[in-house]
Amino acid sequence: MLPYSVILGNLGNTCDRFLSSGYKEALPKEEMVRQAAEIEGVMGLELVSTWDVTPQNTEAVGEMLDAHNLSCVSIIPDLFGQKRWGKGSLSAQNQSIRQAAIDHLFECVEMARTLNCPLINIWPGQDGYDYHLQSHLIEERRWLTEGITQVAQQAPDLQFSLEYKPKEPRCFSYLARASDTLLLAKETGLDNVGVTIDTGHSFVAGENVSEAVVILQEYGKKLFHMHFNDNHGHWDDDMMVGSVHFPLYVELLYWLKKTGYSGWYSMDQYPYREDGKGAIEASVRFLMMIDRLLDESALAELEHLLQEKNPIRTQNWILETFYQ
Repeated sequence: MLPYSVILGNLGNTCDRFLSSGYKEALPKEEMVRQAAEIEGVMGLELVSTWDVTPQNTEAVGEMLDAHNLSCVSIIPDLFGQKRWGKGSLSAQNQSIRQAAIDHLFECVEMARTLNCPLINIWPGQDGYDYHLQSHLIEERRWLTEGITQVAQQAPDLQFSLEYKPKEPRCFSYLARASDTLLLAKETGLDNVGVTIDTGHSFVAGENVSEAVVILQEYGKKLFHMHFNDNHGHWDDDMMVGSVHFPLYVELLYWLKKTGYSGWYSMDQYPYREDGKGAIEASVRFLMMIDRLLDESALAELEHLLQEKNPIRTQNWILETFYQ
């Protein structure tokens, strides 16, 4: 079975910008951890720093995870949810802000080591711009690269995975697509810097997410981590996996297998109104179903169809295999 995980906050009261209190009741951390452990297939959690884990509670959180036989899959540094990052974190014009972002990453490194967590998942959501002629595109991209390099260089025991997203909260993000994020990762010159694909971010970026997988894997096995969700292609709606893009996920799991991806399959959703645990369960069940039906025989058939390049035969194969 594939290794499934979930970002802990997905199980709580996810809030949107129209109702900052959210549509559900907030759950205690212990309850969210317990719910995660009850979902079939889920073996790990991702924790957001300052939200879920801090230098003060790291050991207590570790004990909580151990009690439920869950691994800490990644720590996501909070470089997006504080006022001080409003004009950027690692790429901010203000040098003291850039240093604060670097210091926070080092805090996350120490928390990861305490939790035996192998990966820091960096989403620099505030690093970008909104208006043309607003930002110094050369300086700010350089600062972003230098900050990531500095931290990753001093923590060779951990992986640093860069999560890209074309927009939101900024209108334009410096890490916007798979290829430009790969360029930055390779610019660091470090083997422990790679890329996270969030399927919904890839949809909004206009990518074929399977092609993004292949690009990252073919250019140095740089796909370190995967986040799964779904949307309608216009915004990062963070919906249940497979609720919109069914055949696309068949292709995606095929290429993850074909290119030798060995990382976690992590759920990253925002069930604003739905039951969080139920939404995550449905997503994991969907991926488990595709994984089960993509057995050795099906993989061989699909390889043959790719060589044949007949979309009619491929469509009929999808119907016969997945709509029984």
